Amino acid sequence: MSSAAKALAGREILVTRPREQAARLARLIEDAGGHAQLFPAIVIEDVAAAAALARLHQFDFAVFVSPTAVAKAMPQVGSWPRALRVAAVGAGTRRELEQHGIGDVITPRSGADSEALLAMPELANVAGRRIAILRGDGGRALLGDTLLERGAQVEYITCYRRLAPKPPSRPWPVGELAAITVSSSQGLDNLFAVLDPAMLRATPLFVPHPRIAERARMHAAREVVLAGHSDREMLERLVAYFRSDDRNPRD
Repeated sequence: MSSAAKALAGREILVTRPREQAARLARLIEDAGGHAQLFPAIVIEDVAAAAALARLHQFDFAVFVSPTAVAKAMPQVGSWPRALRVAAVGAGTRRELEQHGIGDVITPRSGADSEALLAMPELANVAGRRIAILRGDGGRALLGDTLLERGAQVEYITCYRRLAPKPPSRPWPVGELAAITVSSSQGLDNLFAVLDPAMLRATPLFVPHPRIAERARMHAAREVVLAGHSDREMLERLVAYFRSDDRNPRD
């Protein structure tokens, strides 16, 4: 058995990514000997966006904020405008675009958030440019607001809605889960709305971004572990955390 499998053997780990994005992380956890339980903290609902997407040829840039935005938008696009430049907030979103045949995607060299994308030189001088931001309903305003400040004309295209989940039929008691992985601040807020807050505060929360870590501390979480943005980085942080001798799996 590998050291990774030994580290996660016998551990129940809750994966709270949206269901469409959870399979790879769950598989990595299972391959490492852990038991991945799925509970999407955000439920994705389709939005009809074909009319708005038909106007993409009018824009200079299309910015995708998540893999879900790509997965929900691309089936509704008739023909992709050849001259349209494409940007993605992170590598996972870029990979989703590549699977749909979109190459030469502007992507941060490190990081996977609005700040990292805004630091790219391609988005520094955008005065007078028309930029479409493809996303779910709501979300952070930093990307659009900053591009507006730089002189761009910004339009949001909503490709999906994010809903809170229903409470589980059998809630997890305190002590049953070894760890909970969280991928967004909204998902974290949803978890505290539908799960036992005492259980959430007592269980290590693994998060991909300092902003989400700060949100977890606002919820009075006792232990917040900062991991990377990718599934592989999340797995490596889980393994490193549980590899310590004083963190033996519960019987």
